[in-house]
Formats: sequence, C-alpha cells, structure tokens
Amino acid sequence: MDKPIQKRFAPIPVDAEVIGKKVLDAAYAVHTAIGPGFLESVYEACLAHKLRQENVLVSTQVVMPVTFEGVQIETGLRLDLLAGKLVIVELKSVETMIPLYEAQLLTYLKVTGLRLGYLINFNVVHLKNGVKRMVN
Repeated sequence: MDKPIQKRFAPIPVDAEVIGKKVLDAAYAVHTAIGPGFLESVYEACLAHKLRQENVLVSTQVVMPVTFEGVQIETGLRLDLLAGKLVIVELKSVETMIPLYEAQLLTYLKVTGLRLGYLINFNVVHLKNGVKRMVN
C-alpha cells in the first residue's frame, strides 16, 4: 500500500538536508582532486575520508538484510555509504547509468525508511552530470 499523502509530500528533515549538502560538497572535492577513471571502492574510501573530515558519521558497506515471511535473510545487499545515519549514497564508476541503479537506491530508501539518497557516478568529466538526488 502507498504511503499516506502527508508522509509522501512531507519535507526532507533539515538534518538530512545538511548531511546531503556535505555529501555533495565532499563528492565534488573528491572528483576535483582525483577525477574519473578509478574503481568505486576508491571513491568510496575517499568520500568517506572527506566526510569524516567534516565530522560526519560515515558507515560503508552497510549490510542490508531482507525480511521475507517475517524472517530477516542475509542477502549480500550492501549500502555503499550511509552518511549521518540519514543519507544513503550509492556510488558508481560506470560509463552508462541504467535505471536499475535508481531502482536499487529507491529500494534501499524504502527498506531503511530513510528519505534522502544520492546516486553518484564518478566516471564523468563534470560531476554535476553524474549526480542524481532521490527522495522516498
């Protein structure tokens, strides 16, 4: 069943917006410093480092169990990065983005109950062309 209209259109919490801005600022700093062409794991480590410099609590490779028939099942799903316990960041370093990546992030937002996420592809010349903000 769909979320109640009030929740669907409720503003993103201010704390999440603040963390989201720090995520974007850090992503731009990382991309400016090292550019495209590295593996996702390199961007993940650099972005986590940069966010920690900004005093943002960061977890990487956060395990995402799936609840099926009332049982939590370990599936191997992992969030690339969780910033401030409020913002999910899915990182890519690919030539072409596909709709599956957006669906993946939306699923993570729904499963966690978090509202704000970013899909960031570092394999672009200008990072602004690789950022997708997503809201649940």
